[in-house]
Amino acid sequence: MAQIRSFNNKKETVIKTAQRNTGNIDYRKVIAAHRLKIFYRTALILLVSAAVAALFYVQYTNRVYTDYQIISSVKREEAQNAISKNLDGSILTYSNDGASCMNTNGEQLWNQTYEMQNPLIDINHSVAAIADYNGRDIYIVNHQGVLGKVEAGLPIRSISVSETGMVAAVVDDSEITAIYLYASTGEEIAYFKTTMEKSGYPIAVSVSPNGEIVAVSYLYVDSGLIMSNVAFYNFGQVGQNETDNYVSGYSYAEAVIPQISFMDEDNSFALADSRLVFYKGNQIPTSNQEILLNEEIQSVYYDNNYVGLVYINLDGDTKYRMDVYSKAGKKILSQKFDMEYTDIYFNKECFVIYNESECEIYNLRGVRKFEGSFKEAVSALLPTSVMNKYVAVSQGKIEIMELK
Repeated sequence: MAQIRSFNNKKETVIKTAQRNTGNIDYRKVIAAHRLKIFYRTALILLVSAAVAALFYVQYTNRVYTDYQIISSVKREEAQNAISKNLDGSILTYSNDGASCMNTNGEQLWNQTYEMQNPLIDINHSVAAIADYNGRDIYIVNHQGVLGKVEAGLPIRSISVSETGMVAAVVDDSEITAIYLYASTGEEIAYFKTTMEKSGYPIAVSVSPNGEIVAVSYLYVDSGLIMSNVAFYNFGQVGQNETDNYVSGYSYAEAVIPQISFMDEDNSFALADSRLVFYKGNQIPTSNQEILLNEEIQSVYYDNNYVGLVYINLDGDTKYRMDVYSKAGKKILSQKFDMEYTDIYFNKECFVIYNESECEIYNLRGVRKFEGSFKEAVSALLPTSVMNKYVAVSQGKIEIMELK
């Protein structure tokens, strides 16, 4: 009991001493002020960190490289007249006699022989479809091998493959033109027939990434005028109750639309000689933005986010100009360049222009990040997951380039 009384006495003494020393301090205000001080200190730290991160990002995106070094090299063999393409980081090579795929270490992943007179190819990320124009066969492949083979009964005019391996094929005979939809394994899923009198002649086709939507560009003549129709067909649940699965469409007077493409599930575009049209919607696509064009287009390149149109530069200070649009239809860059090109592609927030002997890389702010020449003729230049590393494919080797 004595110990308890002693403890209580000490406690009362401490409390009385604290009261005498602190007087009338409002502890709620003290605590609030302390918390506010911590808040301001934390906010300042976060602000400084964000500013430093933004500075590093700007420096990184605007960094200019003046040279490169080869950090690895492996031998490869490529048949004469073969063409190499990027298949989601692997190298797909095809010719009239067959196709093969290898990784960037030079290891062959698969090989498929065939006989084609005029091979057509469509690549969608990790899946590709190879067909013979006016032939009957379509091979659906990825980096692991042949997923399936389609045996069409009529001459093939054009093809489009989705990310899931679904293939749309336009086939032709003397009276009708049919569009078939095939699974990645080659089985027929759906088809619909068209005639010049009903809808026109299909000159371009594209499949959405999930394989449910098929977009078709038709060309026809009305009262002596050339017209184009863009039609969207839904083979999913939404289109089951619609006639011929038709869910939306648009007509364009005095226009030829040789290309229509899906950028992702929600966005697609059609390119005519006189306009660029963006569509939005993953079930019933609708026209979202239309840009009228008054110059002759030389070529078009696109990815999931951007569309680039290349023109002859009429100003004369350079040979070419590429206008870049976002998938919402907003022009974000007009870049002039002189280099003769065999390919252009978007890589993150940059685009790469190259031919067999030289390369230029620009970011979407118009900064030229790299300009250089290859030591050997390059048939394909592939991006990697690292912004300053590229895979240079030539007839005899595969090299990893690091920009510096």
